Amino acid sequence: MLPVVKKILYASDIDKGSRPAFRAAVSLCGHYNSEITFLHVLEPLSSSAQSVVDTMMNDASLNELHDQSIANVRQKLKERVDHFCQTELEENEMLSEGSVHAQVAEGVPWKTILNVADEMDADVIVMGTRTHSAVGQFLLGSTANKVMQNSKRPVLIVPLK
Repeated sequence: MLPVVKKILYASDIDKGSRPAFRAAVSLCGHYNSEITFLHVLEPLSSSAQSVVDTMMNDASLNELHDQSIANVRQKLKERVDHFCQTELEENEMLSEGSVHAQVAEGVPWKTILNVADEMDADVIVMGTRTHSAVGQFLLGSTANKVMQNSKRPVLIVPLK
């Protein structure tokens, strides 16, 4: 018997082609009448990039730009969800109001995904992965692989084109 799924963490890089993974999360949500947290993780700047930014802007301007950028990404997530629901879901598949929440976090993607999953006590993590060459996979790894290998909860990986 499968466990009940009430909290779904959908992690996305919001690149083109990530719709199949979101569709899988929406399908789970509809089947279990659950909630989706749509997470996008912003990677920190490298130390050299941070130095350049620090020399060009004062702290107040930098903080304002940071907060505005987070708000813009959150709005983009909301627009993507709304557009997806309007263009790809049938009337009987529609999500109930408030069943998708957008969250933007900063950090190393795979670690941040696992931390957010722990904080919200997610029942399942849904994410997509793009195909990489064997050498690329060995040298770079992938966020989905690292999440899958380090997660204490079920992870649904959806192949993306």
